[in-house]
Amino acid sequence: MVLLWDHDGVLVETEGLYLRATREVLASVGVALDEELYRQLFLIQNVGAWHLVQGKSDDELAALKRRRGERYTELLRAGDTYIPGALAMIAELASRHRMAIVTSSRRAHFDAIHEGRALPGHFELILAREDYQESKPDPEPYLTAMARMNVSPAQCLVIEDSERGLRAAHAAGVRCWVIPSPLTRDSDFSRAERSFASLPALHAALRELS
Repeated sequence: MVLLWDHDGVLVETEGLYLRATREVLASVGVALDEELYRQLFLIQNVGAWHLVQGKSDDELAALKRRRGERYTELLRAGDTYIPGALAMIAELASRHRMAIVTSSRRAHFDAIHEGRALPGHFELILAREDYQESKPDPEPYLTAMARMNVSPAQCLVIEDSERGLRAAHAAGVRCWVIPSPLTRDSDFSRAERSFASLPALHAALRELS
């Protein structure tokens, strides 16, 4: 079985930091972003929040986006974002499965999280946001990963934490297991093959795969 892993919310806990960075930058221009609005705009609809900013030019919006990216990088480098048990789980599974990470994160943010860490070395392929045109819930990220690994949907299993990630996997024809994060637990995961309340429970189920 080829395991295609989402990243944020599954292996690392970064969504709260992204929310914080986005909220801080939007607040500087008078836009309030609460957790529920963030969940709808980013984790379900995947439309972002820049359309909420009024009266700014394209250049000014671009500057705000750069500020958000810089702030997010600062927060990522300020502490350990690994979900407890994630590294040990991945190291064990890598001996039995081909694996890839398929993330919506920018490569620079991914690298900031894993600088000097062993986790990326356990994956055959890492796809970041720059590696495809359309982001989840579009199937392109997972279709791209399968094409590069020369595998079929029937050979793969996706691990996701968000509704848009589940929709991307479903559209790509790949079965999907979900492990909801604190920000996504109220989402619609009815199309997931299985759902897990904790990383140890997911790990135990993955051990049973052939």
